[in-house]
Amino acid sequence: MGAGVSNWRLAQAVSRAGQMGVVSGTALDSIMIRRLQVGDIGGHIRRALEHFPLPEVAERVIERYFVDGGKAPDAPFALAPFAKHVHGRRALDLLVAGNFVEVFLAKEGHDRPVGINYLAKIQLHIMPSLFGAMLAGVNCAMVGAGIPKSVPGVMDQFAAGLSADMRFDLRDGDGMGSDVMSFDPVEYFGGEAPTLNRPEFFAIIASAPLATMLVRKSNGKVDGLIVEGPTAGGHNAPPRGRMSLDDGGEPIYGERDIPDFKIIRELGLPFYLAGGQAEPEHLAEALALGASGVQIGTPFAFCEESGFDPEIKRKAIEMSVAGKAHVFTDPVASPTGFPFKVLEMEGSLSDNAIVAERKRVCDIGCLREQYRRANGTVGHRCSSEPATAYLSKGGKEEDLVGRKCLCNALLANIGLAQSRDIDFELPLVTSGDDVAGIARFLASGRDTYSAAEVLSYMLG
Repeated sequence: MGAGVSNWRLAQAVSRAGQMGVVSGTALDSIMIRRLQVGDIGGHIRRALEHFPLPEVAERVIERYFVDGGKAPDAPFALAPFAKHVHGRRALDLLVAGNFVEVFLAKEGHDRPVGINYLAKIQLHIMPSLFGAMLAGVNCAMVGAGIPKSVPGVMDQFAAGLSADMRFDLRDGDGMGSDVMSFDPVEYFGGEAPTLNRPEFFAIIASAPLATMLVRKSNGKVDGLIVEGPTAGGHNAPPRGRMSLDDGGEPIYGERDIPDFKIIRELGLPFYLAGGQAEPEHLAEALALGASGVQIGTPFAFCEESGFDPEIKRKAIEMSVAGKAHVFTDPVASPTGFPFKVLEMEGSLSDNAIVAERKRVCDIGCLREQYRRANGTVGHRCSSEPATAYLSKGGKEEDLVGRKCLCNALLANIGLAQSRDIDFELPLVTSGDDVAGIARFLASGRDTYSAAEVLSYMLG
């Protein structure tokens, strides 16, 4: 759904209704401090931070970022520090606390399970983010958009109060290598670390070979799988084999991209189907196939409780009612190189003419890649940053073509757009193909719908 769309309010609503609500774990450091800077409406962030197990960290975060009554609308947001393979203390605090806050709020007031979703491509954030979510008692961690075979072992270590290591990708010339980063709960707590519950780990996969490899070669237990098809929103797995585009410029998925469910069943793990599954008959088909259920994204993304800006939800629902909601699978928008789903919406960065007018800037940096500098040290670059900066770091000119700044755009999607002189960052709405049909959740005479209404539609 994108950063902050599957927020604590939506996850709590779904969990309270008897299913598993899932919060997005992307950019929660930036989201937390921006919520504080707009005045912490309702006091939710500060209330959650009152329960953070290191009070001095919570006090520093509030003192530095909370603006009573909210900042001036045209004042720029203060930024979170960039994540690095060796984190500074302030960056660590914001990642740990941001994830703690989101999970704490999602779990507040009920005893139903809550999950969190991470992108494996955002490697430098994963360990402190997982630790913060585990401090808040998260029940399940779901990781996709990459090969997250190190995540279950990291959670095992954290649950025991032990330090964990994780390898991260490191571009070295034209090749790909790796290096190691660490997170030590004892060091972070300045003494004895807490013993934590180990969440379940669900890998998000698109093929049986990847599922098999993760189950056999991960450094800890894989508890389940989410099998996601290319109609799902956000990042999609690239087509298997050589990338080919259709006449409209979208990736072509074929027979090789249909998962082999016989192999997946034989792995003996619970699995869920994702991507275009929000119909009762699809749930029935999934169960008949041997799945434990389905994962739903797009219908929840545009419901009342989601984090999308209300104007974005209004436009998307109107387009669905009018039969004009269309999603483009953009093969180059994301700096990750993965195809990325974009809802074509007027006034957003789905319009390439608007993109061309935007001044490139990289000040959040979630999707940067790491590379080896000539002197052997680790550098960071993003193909959506200013072209001269990217090229000066050894980036290739062809990788700049068509790239969009997802970090700033996704925060604009949830009403936290950065102010740029006399203008603001514009949204780029990601959505699954099912946005075309979200009007089916509207009751007669209504122009919005709730998470409960989506569940009622699915479960009858």
